[in-house]
Amino acid sequence: MPHKTVIVGGGAGGLGAAGGVKAANPEAEVVVYTEFEDVAYSPCGIPYVHGKEISDFEKLFLATKEQYVKAGIDVHYETTVTAIDPKGKTVTVEGEGRVSYDTLILATGFDYADPGVPGGDLENLYYVKNIRKAMEWDKVLDSVKTAVVIEASPLGTEMTTSLAHRGIETHLVDPNPWPLAEMADPDIMAPVEESWTEMGVKAHFNTTLKGFLGQGKVSAVDTSDGEIPCDLVVVATHKVPNARLAADAGLKIGSTGGIIVDERMATSAPGVFAVGDCTEIPHGLTRVPLQGLTGSHAYAQGKAGGNNAGGGSRTYKAVYVPWGTPAGKWVIGGASFGETTATALGIPYVVGQAQGISRARYYPGVKPVKVKLLAEPGSLRLIGAQMVGQEGIKERADFLAMAVKFGFTFHDLAAMENVYSPAIGALNEPIVVAATNGLDELRKAGKL
Repeated sequence: MPHKTVIVGGGAGGLGAAGGVKAANPEAEVVVYTEFEDVAYSPCGIPYVHGKEISDFEKLFLATKEQYVKAGIDVHYETTVTAIDPKGKTVTVEGEGRVSYDTLILATGFDYADPGVPGGDLENLYYVKNIRKAMEWDKVLDSVKTAVVIEASPLGTEMTTSLAHRGIETHLVDPNPWPLAEMADPDIMAPVEESWTEMGVKAHFNTTLKGFLGQGKVSAVDTSDGEIPCDLVVVATHKVPNARLAADAGLKIGSTGGIIVDERMATSAPGVFAVGDCTEIPHGLTRVPLQGLTGSHAYAQGKAGGNNAGGGSRTYKAVYVPWGTPAGKWVIGGASFGETTATALGIPYVVGQAQGISRARYYPGVKPVKVKLLAEPGSLRLIGAQMVGQEGIKERADFLAMAVKFGFTFHDLAAMENVYSPAIGALNEPIVVAATNGLDELRKAGKL
Protein backbone atom coordinates (compact mmCIF):
# COMPACT_ATOMS: atom_id res chain seq x y z
CA MET A 1 0.00 0.00 0.00
CA PRO A 2 1.37 3.46 -0.85
CA HIS A 3 1.99 5.98 1.90
CA LYS A 4 -1.20 8.00 2.44
CA THR A 5 -1.30 11.64 3.50
CA VAL A 6 -4.57 13.35 4.35
CA ILE A 7 -4.65 17.15 4.17
CA VAL A 8 -7.43 19.18 5.78
CA GLY A 9 -7.74 22.51 3.96
CA GLY A 10 -7.31 23.57 0.34
CA GLY A 11 -5.72 27.00 0.63
CA ALA A 12 -2.13 28.00 -0.05
CA GLY A 13 -0.85 25.93 2.86
CA GLY A 14 -2.85 22.83 1.99
CA LEU A 15 -2.05 22.83 -1.72
CA GLY A 16 1.59 23.68 -1.01
CA ALA A 17 1.63 20.69 1.32
CA ALA A 18 0.11 18.42 -1.33
CA GLY A 19 2.90 19.39 -3.71
CA GLY A 20 5.47 18.91 -0.96
CA VAL A 21 4.30 15.36 -0.29
CA LYS A 22 4.46 14.48 -3.99
CA ALA A 23 7.93 16.01 -4.31
CA ALA A 24 9.22 13.80 -1.49
CA ASN A 25 7.28 10.69 -2.52
CA PRO A 26 5.76 10.72 -6.03
CA GLU A 27 3.99 7.43 -5.33
CA ALA A 28 2.25 8.71 -2.20
CA GLU A 29 -1.53 8.85 -2.03
CA VAL A 30 -2.58 12.42 -1.27
CA VAL A 31 -6.16 13.28 -0.30
CA VAL A 32 -7.23 16.89 0.30
CA TYR A 33 -10.49 17.81 2.02
CA THR A 34 -11.87 21.34 1.58
CA GLU A 35 -15.17 22.83 2.71
CA PHE A 36 -15.22 25.10 -0.34
CA GLU A 37 -16.09 24.64 -4.00
CA ASP A 38 -12.57 25.40 -5.22
CA VAL A 39 -8.89 25.20 -4.40
CA ALA A 40 -5.87 26.91 -5.92
CA TYR A 41 -7.11 30.45 -6.23
CA SER A 42 -5.80 33.65 -4.70
CA PRO A 43 -8.21 35.06 -2.09
CA CYS A 44 -5.73 37.93 -1.68
CA GLY A 45 -6.78 39.12 -5.13
CA ILE A 46 -10.47 39.47 -4.24
CA PRO A 47 -10.31 43.13 -3.10
CA TYR A 48 -8.67 44.11 -6.38
CA VAL A 49 -11.49 42.57 -8.42
CA HIS A 50 -13.98 44.47 -6.26
CA GLY A 51 -11.98 47.64 -6.94
CA LYS A 52 -11.92 46.90 -10.71
CA GLU A 53 -8.11 46.82 -10.85
CA ILE A 54 -8.48 43.16 -11.89
CA SER A 55 -11.15 42.60 -14.52
CA ASP A 56 -12.69 39.32 -13.35
CA PHE A 57 -12.48 36.59 -10.74
CA GLU A 58 -11.40 33.91 -13.21
CA LYS A 59 -7.96 35.52 -13.30
CA LEU A 60 -7.49 34.54 -9.64
CA PHE A 61 -7.57 30.80 -10.32
CA LEU A 62 -4.09 29.33 -10.42
CA ALA A 63 -4.85 25.83 -11.70
CA THR A 64 -7.79 23.75 -12.93
CA LYS A 65 -9.35 20.85 -11.08
CA GLU A 66 -8.15 18.56 -13.86
CA GLN A 67 -4.54 19.54 -13.19
CA TYR A 68 -4.78 18.22 -9.65
CA VAL A 69 -6.24 14.98 -10.90
CA LYS A 70 -3.30 14.63 -13.32
CA ALA A 71 -0.87 15.36 -10.49
CA GLY A 72 -2.34 12.49 -8.48
CA ILE A 73 -3.89 14.76 -5.82
CA ASP A 74 -7.40 13.65 -4.84
CA VAL A 75 -9.35 16.76 -3.82
CA HIS A 76 -12.72 16.31 -2.11
CA TYR A 77 -14.65 19.56 -2.55
CA GLU A 78 -17.40 20.88 -0.25
CA THR A 79 -16.44 18.24 2.28
CA THR A 80 -16.11 18.84 6.01
CA VAL A 81 -13.75 17.03 8.38
CA THR A 82 -15.43 16.99 11.78
CA ALA A 83 -12.78 15.30 13.93
CA ILE A 84 -9.27 13.89 13.91
CA ASP A 85 -7.92 10.96 15.92
CA PRO A 86 -4.11 11.06 16.04
CA LYS A 87 -3.88 7.84 18.08
CA GLY A 88 -6.09 5.88 15.71
CA LYS A 89 -4.65 7.72 12.69
CA THR A 90 -8.08 8.55 11.29
CA VAL A 91 -10.15 11.60 10.39
CA THR A 92 -13.93 11.70 10.50
CA VAL A 93 -15.41 13.08 7.29
CA GLU A 94 -19.03 14.07 6.74
CA GLY A 95 -20.54 11.62 4.28
CA GLU A 96 -17.50 9.34 4.28
CA GLY A 97 -17.13 8.25 7.90
CA ARG A 98 -13.68 7.43 9.29
CA VAL A 99 -10.77 7.73 6.87
CA SER A 100 -7.34 6.39 7.77
CA TYR A 101 -3.99 8.04 7.08
CA ASP A 102 -0.28 7.49 7.55
CA THR A 103 0.46 11.20 7.98
CA LEU A 104 -1.95 14.08 8.46
CA ILE A 105 -1.51 17.78 7.61
CA LEU A 106 -3.80 20.40 9.10
CA ALA A 107 -4.17 23.49 6.90
CA THR A 108 -7.44 24.70 8.36
CA GLY A 109 -6.66 28.39 7.94
CA PHE A 110 -8.30 31.25 9.81
CA ASP A 111 -11.59 32.76 10.86
CA TYR A 112 -12.38 36.43 11.29
CA ALA A 113 -12.64 37.46 14.93
CA ASP A 114 -16.25 37.82 16.03
CA PRO A 115 -17.02 41.54 16.32
CA GLY A 116 -18.94 40.63 19.47
CA VAL A 117 -21.72 43.18 19.01
CA PRO A 118 -25.49 42.96 18.43
CA GLY A 119 -26.76 42.56 14.88
CA GLY A 120 -24.17 40.06 13.70
CA ASP A 121 -26.88 37.96 12.05
CA LEU A 122 -28.12 40.72 9.72
CA GLU A 123 -27.81 40.38 5.96
CA ASN A 124 -25.23 42.35 3.97
CA LEU A 125 -22.39 41.73 6.42
CA TYR A 126 -19.57 40.68 4.09
CA TYR A 127 -16.64 38.53 5.25
CA VAL A 128 -14.12 38.41 2.38
CA LYS A 129 -12.82 34.85 2.00
CA ASN A 130 -14.56 32.44 -0.38
CA ILE A 131 -14.21 33.34 -4.06
CA ARG A 132 -17.66 31.99 -5.01
CA LYS A 133 -19.30 34.18 -2.39
CA ALA A 134 -17.11 37.08 -3.51
CA MET A 135 -18.53 36.69 -7.02
CA GLU A 136 -22.04 37.09 -5.62
CA TRP A 137 -21.05 39.99 -3.39
CA ASP A 138 -19.52 41.74 -6.39
CA LYS A 139 -22.96 41.84 -7.98
CA VAL A 140 -24.36 43.31 -4.77
CA LEU A 141 -21.69 46.03 -4.85
CA ASP A 142 -23.15 47.30 -8.13
CA SER A 143 -26.10 48.72 -6.19
CA VAL A 144 -24.26 49.76 -3.03
CA LYS A 145 -23.99 53.51 -2.49
CA THR A 146 -22.49 53.54 1.02
CA ALA A 147 -20.32 50.90 2.70
CA VAL A 148 -18.62 50.66 6.08
CA VAL A 149 -15.39 48.75 6.63
CA ILE A 150 -14.85 47.46 10.16
CA GLU A 151 -11.21 47.68 11.26
CA ALA A 152 -8.17 48.97 9.39
CA SER A 153 -6.54 45.53 9.28
CA PRO A 154 -4.52 44.57 6.17
CA LEU A 155 -7.74 43.38 4.51
CA GLY A 156 -9.66 46.39 5.81
CA THR A 157 -7.04 48.71 4.35
CA GLU A 158 -7.26 46.97 0.97
CA MET A 159 -11.06 46.92 0.93
CA THR A 160 -11.29 50.58 1.94
CA THR A 161 -9.13 51.48 -1.04
CA SER A 162 -10.97 49.11 -3.40
CA LEU A 163 -14.46 50.34 -2.48
CA ALA A 164 -13.35 53.95 -2.91
CA HIS A 165 -11.87 53.04 -6.31
CA ARG A 166 -15.27 51.64 -7.21
CA GLY A 167 -16.95 54.96 -6.46
CA ILE A 168 -18.72 53.77 -3.31
CA GLU A 169 -18.94 56.18 -0.37
CA THR A 170 -16.71 54.38 2.08
CA HIS A 171 -16.44 54.73 5.84
CA LEU A 172 -13.68 53.07 7.87
CA VAL A 173 -14.26 52.37 11.57
CA ASP A 174 -11.30 51.43 13.75
CA PRO A 175 -10.64 51.64 17.50
CA ASN A 176 -6.99 52.65 17.03
CA PRO A 177 -5.54 56.13 16.37
CA TRP A 178 -4.33 55.26 12.86
CA PRO A 179 -4.71 52.40 10.33
CA LEU A 180 -2.72 49.17 10.72
CA ALA A 181 -1.78 50.43 14.17
CA GLU A 182 -0.66 46.99 15.36
CA MET A 183 2.06 46.77 12.70
CA ALA A 184 2.68 50.14 11.02
CA ASP A 185 3.90 53.44 12.44
CA PRO A 186 1.80 56.63 12.29
CA ASP A 187 4.31 58.53 10.12
CA ILE A 188 4.21 55.72 7.55
CA MET A 189 0.41 55.70 7.48
CA ALA A 190 -0.09 59.49 7.42
CA PRO A 191 0.23 59.76 3.59
CA VAL A 192 -2.25 56.89 3.25
CA GLU A 193 -4.80 58.70 5.41
CA GLU A 194 -4.32 61.87 3.36
CA SER A 195 -4.87 59.98 0.11
CA TRP A 196 -7.99 58.32 1.48
CA THR A 197 -9.38 61.76 2.24
CA GLU A 198 -8.63 62.77 -1.36
CA MET A 199 -10.50 59.65 -2.52
CA GLY A 200 -13.54 60.55 -0.43
CA VAL A 201 -13.04 57.97 2.34
CA LYS A 202 -14.45 59.01 5.71
CA ALA A 203 -12.21 57.54 8.41
CA HIS A 204 -13.45 57.12 11.99
CA PHE A 205 -10.41 56.37 14.17
CA ASN A 206 -10.46 56.01 17.96
CA THR A 207 -13.99 54.76 17.33
CA THR A 208 -15.55 51.70 18.90
CA LEU A 209 -18.05 49.47 17.09
CA LYS A 210 -21.23 49.12 19.17
CA GLY A 211 -23.51 47.16 16.85
CA PHE A 212 -25.09 46.58 13.46
CA LEU A 213 -28.56 48.08 12.99
CA GLY A 214 -31.38 47.11 10.65
CA GLN A 215 -34.48 45.00 10.05
CA GLY A 216 -33.29 41.77 8.43
CA LYS A 217 -30.62 43.65 6.46
CA VAL A 218 -28.03 46.03 7.83
CA SER A 219 -28.97 49.69 7.38
CA ALA A 220 -26.50 51.37 9.73
CA VAL A 221 -23.50 50.79 11.95
CA ASP A 222 -23.71 51.99 15.55
CA THR A 223 -20.41 53.38 16.85
CA SER A 224 -19.08 55.48 19.72
CA ASP A 225 -18.96 58.28 17.13
CA GLY A 226 -22.66 57.91 16.28
CA GLU A 227 -24.61 55.95 13.68
CA ILE A 228 -23.35 55.56 10.10
CA PRO A 229 -26.11 54.71 7.57
CA CYS A 230 -24.96 52.14 5.00
CA ASP A 231 -26.02 49.50 2.49
CA LEU A 232 -23.24 47.00 3.24
CA VAL A 233 -20.59 46.29 5.89
CA VAL A 234 -17.23 44.63 5.21
CA VAL A 235 -16.16 42.93 8.44
CA ALA A 236 -12.37 42.91 8.33
CA THR A 237 -11.59 42.06 11.93
CA HIS A 238 -8.23 40.44 12.66
CA LYS A 239 -7.61 36.85 11.67
CA VAL A 240 -7.78 34.17 14.36
CA PRO A 241 -6.50 30.61 13.86
CA ASN A 242 -9.02 27.94 12.97
CA ALA A 243 -7.48 25.35 15.28
CA ARG A 244 -10.65 23.68 16.56
CA LEU A 245 -9.90 20.22 15.17
CA ALA A 246 -6.40 20.30 16.65
CA ALA A 247 -7.54 21.57 20.04
CA ASP A 248 -10.34 18.99 20.26
CA ALA A 249 -7.79 16.26 19.53
CA GLY A 250 -5.50 17.45 22.31
CA LEU A 251 -2.73 18.98 20.19
CA LYS A 252 -0.71 21.72 21.86
CA ILE A 253 -2.07 25.22 21.18
CA GLY A 254 0.00 28.36 21.70
CA SER A 255 -0.63 31.79 23.17
CA THR A 256 -2.04 33.17 19.89
CA GLY A 257 -4.54 30.32 19.64
CA GLY A 258 -2.50 28.78 16.82
CA ILE A 259 -1.18 25.22 16.68
CA ILE A 260 2.38 24.90 18.01
CA VAL A 261 4.76 23.41 15.44
CA ASP A 262 8.50 22.78 15.26
CA GLU A 263 10.83 23.59 12.35
CA ARG A 264 9.53 20.53 10.48
CA MET A 265 5.96 21.87 10.85
CA ALA A 266 5.28 18.87 13.09
CA THR A 267 2.71 19.25 15.87
CA SER A 268 2.77 17.68 19.32
CA ALA A 269 1.02 14.58 17.91
CA PRO A 270 3.18 12.03 16.07
CA GLY A 271 2.55 11.96 12.33
CA VAL A 272 0.51 15.17 12.39
CA PHE A 273 1.76 18.36 10.76
CA ALA A 274 0.17 21.81 10.57
CA VAL A 275 0.78 24.70 8.16
CA GLY A 276 -0.52 28.18 7.40
CA ASP A 277 -2.84 30.45 9.35
CA CYS A 278 -3.88 27.76 11.84
CA THR A 279 -0.32 27.68 13.25
CA GLU A 280 1.91 30.09 15.14
CA ILE A 281 5.52 30.74 14.14
CA PRO A 282 8.18 32.52 16.23
CA HIS A 283 9.62 35.87 15.20
CA GLY A 284 13.30 35.46 14.42
CA LEU A 285 14.53 38.23 16.74
CA THR A 286 12.04 38.36 19.58
CA ARG A 287 10.85 34.73 19.51
CA VAL A 288 7.36 36.14 20.07
CA PRO A 289 4.86 33.78 18.41
CA LEU A 290 3.14 35.22 15.34
CA GLN A 291 -0.07 34.11 13.67
CA GLY A 292 -1.93 35.19 10.55
CA LEU A 293 1.02 35.71 8.22
CA THR A 294 0.81 35.99 4.42
CA GLY A 295 -0.05 33.53 1.66
CA SER A 296 3.63 33.21 0.76
CA HIS A 297 4.38 32.11 4.32
CA ALA A 298 1.54 29.58 4.23
CA TYR A 299 2.70 28.15 0.90
CA ALA A 300 6.31 27.82 2.07
CA GLN A 301 5.19 26.19 5.31
CA GLY A 302 3.03 23.81 3.27
CA LYS A 303 5.98 22.84 1.07
CA ALA A 304 8.10 22.13 4.15
CA GLY A 305 5.40 20.30 6.11
CA GLY A 306 4.32 18.30 3.06
CA ASN A 307 7.88 17.27 2.26
CA ASN A 308 8.37 15.99 5.80
CA ALA A 309 4.98 14.25 5.84
CA GLY A 310 6.01 12.49 2.63
CA GLY A 311 9.24 11.19 4.17
CA GLY A 312 11.58 13.98 3.12
CA SER A 313 13.52 16.44 5.23
CA ARG A 314 12.94 20.17 5.10
CA THR A 315 12.84 22.91 7.72
CA TYR A 316 10.91 26.15 8.06
CA LYS A 317 12.74 28.60 10.28
CA ALA A 318 11.56 31.53 12.39
CA VAL A 319 10.28 34.49 10.36
CA TYR A 320 11.40 38.08 9.79
CA VAL A 321 8.16 39.06 8.08
CA PRO A 322 8.62 41.16 4.97
CA TRP A 323 5.24 42.74 4.26
CA GLY A 324 3.65 45.26 1.96
CA THR A 325 0.35 46.32 0.43
CA PRO A 326 -1.20 49.11 -1.62
CA ALA A 327 -3.12 51.53 0.60
CA GLY A 328 -4.89 54.55 -0.79
CA LYS A 329 -2.61 56.04 -3.43
CA TRP A 330 0.50 54.63 -1.77
CA VAL A 331 2.28 51.35 -1.14
CA ILE A 332 3.40 50.64 2.41
CA GLY A 333 5.66 47.89 3.65
CA GLY A 334 8.46 46.84 5.91
CA ALA A 335 10.32 44.02 7.58
CA SER A 336 10.36 42.64 11.10
CA PHE A 337 8.78 45.51 13.05
CA GLY A 338 8.63 49.29 13.39
CA GLU A 339 8.82 51.80 16.21
CA THR A 340 5.32 51.12 17.56
CA THR A 341 5.94 47.39 18.01
CA ALA A 342 9.48 47.87 19.32
CA THR A 343 8.21 50.33 21.92
CA ALA A 344 5.37 48.00 22.93
CA LEU A 345 7.84 45.13 23.40
CA GLY A 346 10.31 47.29 25.30
CA ILE A 347 13.02 46.84 22.67
CA PRO A 348 15.53 49.73 22.54
CA TYR A 349 16.42 51.09 19.10
CA VAL A 350 17.98 53.89 17.12
CA VAL A 351 16.54 55.23 13.88
CA GLY A 352 17.90 56.12 10.47
CA GLN A 353 15.49 57.52 7.92
CA ALA A 354 15.45 59.20 4.56
CA GLN A 355 13.05 60.71 2.05
CA GLY A 356 14.30 59.41 -1.30
CA ILE A 357 13.11 58.78 -4.83
CA SER A 358 12.41 55.62 -6.82
CA ARG A 359 14.20 56.64 -10.07
CA ALA A 360 16.45 59.41 -11.31
CA ARG A 361 14.84 62.74 -10.45
CA TYR A 362 14.63 63.72 -14.13
CA TYR A 363 13.06 60.45 -15.36
CA PRO A 364 9.29 60.50 -15.99
CA GLY A 365 7.23 58.80 -13.33
CA VAL A 366 9.69 59.27 -10.48
CA LYS A 367 8.00 58.58 -7.12
CA PRO A 368 8.89 59.48 -3.54
CA VAL A 369 10.11 56.73 -1.20
CA LYS A 370 10.39 57.14 2.57
CA VAL A 371 12.59 54.56 4.31
CA LYS A 372 12.89 54.21 8.09
CA LEU A 373 15.39 51.76 9.58
CA LEU A 374 15.56 50.57 13.18
CA ALA A 375 18.82 49.25 14.65
CA GLU A 376 20.00 47.84 17.94
CA PRO A 377 21.90 50.48 19.93
CA GLY A 378 25.63 49.80 20.10
CA SER A 379 25.92 47.03 17.53
CA LEU A 380 23.72 48.97 15.07
CA ARG A 381 22.40 45.65 13.82
CA LEU A 382 19.21 46.14 11.80
CA ILE A 383 16.11 45.00 13.68
CA GLY A 384 13.29 46.45 11.58
CA ALA A 385 12.23 48.71 8.74
CA GLN A 386 9.16 50.50 7.43
CA MET A 387 8.52 52.32 4.16
CA VAL A 388 5.95 54.25 2.19
CA GLY A 389 6.17 55.02 -1.52
CA GLN A 390 4.61 54.09 -4.82
CA GLU A 391 7.08 51.64 -6.37
CA GLY A 392 9.94 49.43 -5.24
CA ILE A 393 8.50 48.84 -1.76
CA LYS A 394 8.06 45.07 -2.12
CA GLU A 395 11.63 44.49 -3.32
CA ARG A 396 13.11 46.62 -0.54
CA ALA A 397 10.97 44.85 2.09
CA ASP A 398 12.20 41.44 0.89
CA PHE A 399 15.82 42.60 1.01
CA LEU A 400 15.49 44.27 4.40
CA ALA A 401 13.96 41.13 5.94
CA MET A 402 17.05 39.23 4.83
CA ALA A 403 19.24 42.05 6.17
CA VAL A 404 17.59 41.65 9.58
CA LYS A 405 17.94 37.89 9.42
CA PHE A 406 21.64 37.94 8.63
CA GLY A 407 22.57 40.75 10.97
CA PHE A 408 23.41 43.60 8.61
CA THR A 409 24.30 46.84 10.40
CA PHE A 410 23.84 50.51 9.57
CA HIS A 411 27.50 50.44 8.49
CA ASP A 412 26.81 47.57 6.06
CA LEU A 413 23.74 49.26 4.59
CA ALA A 414 25.43 52.64 4.30
CA ALA A 415 28.16 50.99 2.20
CA MET A 416 25.95 48.67 0.14
CA GLU A 417 26.05 48.69 -3.64
CA ASN A 418 22.91 49.58 -5.56
CA VAL A 419 21.70 49.57 -9.14
CA TYR A 420 21.73 52.97 -10.77
CA SER A 421 19.73 53.22 -13.96
CA PRO A 422 17.59 56.34 -14.46
CA ALA A 423 14.44 54.43 -15.36
CA ILE A 424 14.52 52.02 -12.42
CA GLY A 425 16.83 53.31 -9.71
CA ALA A 426 18.13 56.59 -8.33
CA LEU A 427 21.81 57.38 -7.88
CA ASN A 428 21.25 57.50 -4.12
CA GLU A 429 19.41 54.40 -2.93
CA PRO A 430 17.01 55.44 -0.12
CA ILE A 431 18.12 52.52 2.09
CA VAL A 432 21.73 53.73 1.85
CA VAL A 433 20.71 57.30 2.63
CA ALA A 434 18.61 56.20 5.62
CA ALA A 435 21.49 54.18 7.10
CA THR A 436 23.93 57.03 6.45
CA ASN A 437 21.60 59.53 8.10
CA GLY A 438 21.27 57.22 11.11
CA LEU A 439 25.07 57.09 11.47
CA ASP A 440 25.34 60.85 11.09
CA GLU A 441 22.77 61.45 13.83
CA LEU A 442 24.61 59.11 16.16
CA ARG A 443 27.90 60.91 15.47
CA LYS A 444 26.30 64.30 16.19
CA ALA A 445 24.96 62.92 19.47
CA GLY A 446 28.40 61.54 20.38
CA LYS A 447 27.11 57.98 20.38
CA LEU A 448 29.37 56.67 17.61
